[in-house]
Parts: sequence; structure tokens; C-alpha cells
Amino acid sequence: MLGAMEEGDELRFDRGAETPERIKAQLSRLVGLTAAQTARASSDALRAVGAHKDHFVVLAALAEFGPASQSALAGRARVYKSDLVAVLNELADGGWIRRTPDPADKRRNVITITDSGVRRLAELDQVLAGVNAHITAPLTREERDQLFALLNRVNTHLAGPRFRPESGA
Repeated sequence: MLGAMEEGDELRFDRGAETPERIKAQLSRLVGLTAAQTARASSDALRAVGAHKDHFVVLAALAEFGPASQSALAGRARVYKSDLVAVLNELADGGWIRRTPDPADKRRNVITITDSGVRRLAELDQVLAGVNAHITAPLTREERDQLFALLNRVNTHLAGPRFRPESGA
């Protein structure tokens, strides 16, 4: 079995002399490999407590915005509607959410976080705070704040019109 450092080595961006300079100049590759490493760290930590990212985002959306229909919750949590039913089943089995008929439309359910779900969300918050601390350990507090601000700015920019390279003649 590989050690912890060897396990993530395939996602290392720069392997010194083994990495071509053109590759080292590709921001998309650096961000992509870093995103894969952070996703792995988060997934591993959540899995260790019997959860996954969709549990966290659904509970967070319910805690912050209140009860919601499945459709509204899918949009708020950004979970595909086709995946949401399984996530809600898992959360209901854990006692972390409750489904009740919508008084305005009995064909729909309203999803509500339970007291146990609030406690579970607090546990997941702590797990992910630990992951964030691990990921940003080499940075100062100011650098962490700057990283978040810069990544948010780039993400907002990229959510706009897509880049279209000019056709060469």
C-alpha cells in the first residue's frame, strides 16, 4: 500500500526536471490538479464520518434558507435532481431531515432539517474546517483570505461569456 504522500503524487503539478516548461506555464492544469487534491481531501474526510459533499450542501442549504421543496433544494444546493432523491433518502435514514407534504400542494414534499440534522451539519462544518486548515496550512491568514478572494474573482469572471480563441489565418 502506498504511503500518504505517494498516494497524491499523481496529482502533483510540478515534478521538477520531469515536467516540461510548457506544462508548468498552464494555470488550468495547476488549478485542475489542485482542485482534484482538495476534492480528494474533502471526500476522504467526509467519508471517514459517513458523509459526502452532497450531505453537507443539502444540510447547509436547509439550515441557511429554511424548508424547501425538492426542486428548490436542488437549485439551492446545486445537486442534480436525479441525485437528490438518493441524498434525501440517506439524510432521512440518518434522521437529519424530515419530508412532509406541502400544505399548498399535496403532490410535493417540503424538506426540513431536524435538530439532529443541525448537529450533524455542525459536525460536518468542523470536519471541513479541518480540511480547509490542512489545505491552506502553508499560507498565512492574509494569504488564505487573498486566495479565497482571488479564486472567487476568477470564478465569477469564468462564469461569464466563454473564451473563444480567434481563428488563425
